[in-house]
Amino acid sequence: MRGHRDALNVLRTSNRLWNYFSPAEGIAPGERTGRFRIGGDQPVLDAEGRSRISMEDAAVALVDEVELPRFVQRRFTIGY
Repeated sequence: MRGHRDALNVLRTSNRLWNYFSPAEGIAPGERTGRFRIGGDQPVLDAEGRSRISMEDAAVALVDEVELPRFVQRRFTIGY
């Protein structure tokens, strides 16, 4: 976990345009639903308190960010 924080701190102090995608704690092959929630520095939890996402929906979130950047100079995450 420390490595992620170190990398994020380097980015935050740089003069480059960046974003930092942190997938859900549980990411696995599954269904592409297109229905997920987006968060910032904290994990997005489902009704059972789990942080999970399918690889297919994670890919959708990444492509969405590339096509329409909303998290420039920020970290973001997704989950159900």
